[in-house]
Order: sequence, then C-alpha cells, then structure tokens
Amino acid sequence: MTGAWWRRAVRAVAGRRAQLRWVHLVLGGALLMPYYLLTGVVFAMLLRDAVPFTSLVWQLGTFGLALPLAVPTALLPLVRPLEATAARSLCGLPESAELAAGPAGSWDARARTLLWYGLHLAIGGLVSGLTLSLLPASALLIALPFVDGSYADEGWPHAFASAPHALAPLAGVLLLGVIMGIAAAAGALLARCAPALLGPAPAERLAAAEQRATRLAARNRLARELHDSVGHALSAVTLQASAARKVLATDPDFAREALAAIEETTRDAVGELDSVLGLLREGEDRPAPAPSPTLMDLDGLLARTRAAGVAVELAAPGALDRLPPVVSREAYRIVQEGLSNALRHAGRVPVRLRIAEDPKKVEITMENPVNGATRARPTGGRGLRGIAERATLLRGTCAWDTVDGVWRLTVRLPLEASR
Repeated sequence: MTGAWWRRAVRAVAGRRAQLRWVHLVLGGALLMPYYLLTGVVFAMLLRDAVPFTSLVWQLGTFGLALPLAVPTALLPLVRPLEATAARSLCGLPESAELAAGPAGSWDARARTLLWYGLHLAIGGLVSGLTLSLLPASALLIALPFVDGSYADEGWPHAFASAPHALAPLAGVLLLGVIMGIAAAAGALLARCAPALLGPAPAERLAAAEQRATRLAARNRLARELHDSVGHALSAVTLQASAARKVLATDPDFAREALAAIEETTRDAVGELDSVLGLLREGEDRPAPAPSPTLMDLDGLLARTRAAGVAVELAAPGALDRLPPVVSREAYRIVQEGLSNALRHAGRVPVRLRIAEDPKKVEITMENPVNGATRARPTGGRGLRGIAERATLLRGTCAWDTVDGVWRLTVRLPLEASR
C-alpha cells in the first residue's frame, strides 16, 4: 500500500502528464519574455538606479508591469484557438473537456480568453523563473561534494562548506522536489481552469447546437424522401410482379399491363431517387435535379397503385394546383406513404382517399379495411413516423386509428403559414 502511494506521488510530479504541463508553463513564460525584456530595457533607460535584471525586487516589478502589456495580445483572433490547442495537447485534459475551436465571437468569450492568457503568462512566467534559477542551484548542491571547494567559497554555497558531505545533495534533491511540486500544482491549476476559460461561450454552444440540429434535420429529410419514394416503388412493384405471375398463363393482357406498370414505377422511382440524391450534391457543378412530385402528379401515383391490383377511390377538388408548392409536395409524399402502408400491411384492399381544401388548411384522409391477415412489421414501421414528421414541419397534425375494422389516417396541413 505504501509503495503504491509513493508511485502515485512520483507519477503526479514527474510523470508524462506533469512533464507536458511543465512544458506548457515554460511556453507561457517564453510568451511573456519579450515584454519582460522590453519593460526592463525601458526601466534601465529611464531610471538611472534601476537594475531590472539583477535585483529580485526590480525583477518582480518588471514582471508586474510586463504582464498587462502582454495580456491584450489575447484579443488577436488566432490566440484563442492556438491556446486551446496547446492546452488540449499539453495540459492533460479529459476527453470530455470541450474547448473552443475558433476565435472569440463575443465580449464574454474575449474576456475569458484574456483571463486565461493572463493566467498562463503569469503562472508560466513565475514557474519559468523558478526553473531557470532553482534547477541550476539544485544541480550545484547535488554535485557539491564531488567537485573542488571553489564553488563553496562565495555566495550561498558557502553555507554548506562546513556541513556534512551528504547534506548538500539532500538539500539539492529536496529543492528539486519543491520545483517539481510547484510545477505540478501550477499545471493542475491551469488544467482545471482551461475548460471554463477556453470553452465555448453560451452563444457559441447555441450556434453549434443549431448547426447540429440543421444537419440532423437535413439527414432526416433525406431519409424520409428515400423511404417514401423508393419504399413505395418497391411495395408497388412487389404486388405488381406477384399479380403478373399469378395470371401470366390465364390473362396475358393483364400480365403485360402489370409489367408495363412495373417499368413505369421503376422509371419514376429512379427519377425521384436522382432528385433526392441531388440534395447531397448541392453546391457542386452538376445539373439541377428533377423537381419533386406534387399533388399535380397524383394521377400517375394512383394509376401505378391500381396496376398492383388495389382499387383506389379518390375524392378531391379539381384545383389542386392552387396549393402552395411546399404543401403540395409534402401532401404528395404523405399520400404516397399512406398507399405504401396499405400495400404492405393490408394487401389488395380498396383504399378511399379524400382531399379537402378550405382557405385555412388542406385535409387528407385515407381509409382501408383491415382483416385478420393484416400484420404489423416486426421492427415497427417508419412510414407513420415520417408522415407525422412531415405534418409537424408544416405545423400540421397527424392522427391514425382503427375503428370498426377500418384503418383511418387523417392529416391536416395549414395553408396560411405556407403561402
């Protein structure tokens, strides 16, 4: 147990993480050095009795005046991302620590960057000064018994001239341990402050969240388009091919019609797939994809569904072209997915489709009978979820239920917010 404690203590002050933090502190001292030298030269020029590079009091005064001159450098755009990169690489931060990746975009972020930069330079400058002064002293004490006595004739080493030979090396080791302990504590302090001072500001977190939400919405949109267009085509083609196979010998004319419907369905599916994939090629030098289908293309959709052996009864106003384009596109996809659900889960049963319009909304109602053979998909379908998402995007409503053996889907899409 005691050995494990010592190993942890030695690792804390001399391990790889402590060494990297020490390098980070020395880097802060190096960044402060030009301002320290400039302040010292100005002192020496203006004050005849000034000794900024030899007197400890003058050194501390020069350090205190150089720091405010260096801190405003943090306002430069590249300082924040560079400091964040250095902190992540050298401070041993946990993987969960979130640091800013770009320049400060608000005064709150700039103020926190100034505070971090000041801490880095101040603590790094002090640790660098101790390193430059105490490390040679520690080495001298450790080597003192093994060299001639000339080093002990002058200055502070003279105190060890008459002491036992082992005292100077012991003092040197203790001094080295003090330096390493101070550096480890200072590095841990900066590592603790880094996420709070170099992390993204609330406004930046909000912007990042909005970007992630936008990317997720775009991905979900592509998933819905692919599911609705390709899924419907595959469902229709499956039923059409099944119907053609069953009557191929007895009713070749119907089989030919089914095969023609399969050809038309797959051709339209390829066109819609190209339209969806065109969304992924936005910004490239490519021809514009074909426009997405709207309720004006409803006749073709119903004809392909009827070719699969499903009777579809339509009740709709004659002026569907007056609907806003976005409502018309989403309504088409909703009808398409509703028909796909009927094909997949109910089979060849009659479907009643009603589209009603008034000045405030358009209402889509689809009904089909269900029977004992109807089975839900074992993994749970995504079609109804996609319909609900489409309705929500337009601030509409979506509801479905089974009443007296009839499955009913009702979607209401407002028109006022879409015009």
